[in-house]
Order: sequence, then C-alpha cells, then structure tokens
Amino acid sequence: MTRIGMIVPPAAGAVPPEPPQLYPDLEFISVGLGIPEVTPEGFNQVIGRLSDLAGDLRAQGAEAISLMGTSLSFYRGPEGNAEVLQALRAGGGVPATTMTDSVLDALSAVGAKRVAVGTAYTEPVNAALTRYLTANGYEVAALEAMHLKTVEEVFATSDADLIALGERAIAAAPGADCLFISCGGLHTLPVIPVLEASHGLPVISSATAGAWGAARLAGHSGRSPGHGRLFEV
Repeated sequence: MTRIGMIVPPAAGAVPPEPPQLYPDLEFISVGLGIPEVTPEGFNQVIGRLSDLAGDLRAQGAEAISLMGTSLSFYRGPEGNAEVLQALRAGGGVPATTMTDSVLDALSAVGAKRVAVGTAYTEPVNAALTRYLTANGYEVAALEAMHLKTVEEVFATSDADLIALGERAIAAAPGADCLFISCGGLHTLPVIPVLEASHGLPVISSATAGAWGAARLAGHSGRSPGHGRLFEV
C-alpha cells in the first residue's frame, strides 16, 4: 500500500481525519510541527523544522510528502511556498507538495475564477491569503473569517459553525463561482455536500484539497465519489 507522509500543525502529530476517510486504499503517516498559534509569529517559530521532519517521514517509508497547513505555506507569499517545497524535497528526497499548492490545483480543477472565501484566520493571515489568491489569478469576491488564533479553537468548530461561515461568505459574494474554506484544521468533509447542494457551487476546503493533492502526488486519481465535486473530476 502506498504510504504518504504528512507534516501537520499540531504538536500531537495525528493524521487528519479526511485523508483516510477519502482514501482508505492509501496509508497515511504524520508528524507534528507544534505551532504555538495560527499567526505569522507562530509560524515563524516552527517553519525551520520542515526539512528535518520530511526526513523523519522518509525514514518511516513515506513515498510522497505534503505540508498539511495552508497558511504555513502561503503566509510568506509564493516565494515562501517555494522555499517550503525546497525544504521538503531536500529533507525527504521524495515528491512533495503543500496544502496551498493542492488548493490552487483544486480551484483550477473545478474551474473557479471568482471565489467566495471563508477562513478560520485573523486579519494578518487573511490579508496574506487574499494576496496569494490574487497573485495566482483568482478574484476574491468576499472573505468572511472566524478570527481564531489557536489550534484548539480551530478544532472546536462544529459543522454548524462551518455551514454558517460558508453561508456568510456566499451571501457576501454575489456571482461567485466557488466557495473556498481555508484552514487545514477545519473538518469540512461532512459540510461540503450540504453547501454544494444548497448553493449549486463547488466547495473547496483546505482539508479536503490537501488530501486530494497528496493522493494525486502519490499517483492516485484523487477520485472519491460522494464527497463533493472535486472528488468527481
């Protein structure tokens, strides 16, 4: 069975729930970065560990590696994301990607151009995300945020919280052709079909796009019917 390594923000380093739910035919292993908070200052404290952690995953048999934290790879812009990829590849010696790259690939796969955005983030991280999306040719029609700073707050969000966030973002963005929910710690898998059915728009989330991108990096088709439009492309 193909083994995919993931570097995740929480110190505990548990495999996120989405990848094995979407792809039971793949094996996922993970290590934790231990970010102190979901802010640029928190990211700066741990970003230098990526190469070593990629090496740890390769030693455990990972055949591909993904950094499963969107803001960790976009907060310093495209050049910062490129540096992250370089560190992952140098440390792991296997194909590597970031959650940000997986999100961009997913948005392209569903034909998104004008995007309604919902995030867990505070304002500095929201501003960095808007710049990143704009630099890659996407129009951010509206951005609604939860303004959360800690991993614990992110994990405590409910399905109802996420549906409400998505509803706010869509309502604020007339003419949007996609909803993007950003933050890998938001467990969006159950709410994506609900939001897609309600609004007729594809819904991309960090958590699910990250799983999709990691699977495709390892040679999987990425398909997983029943979980939203992305997984039927």
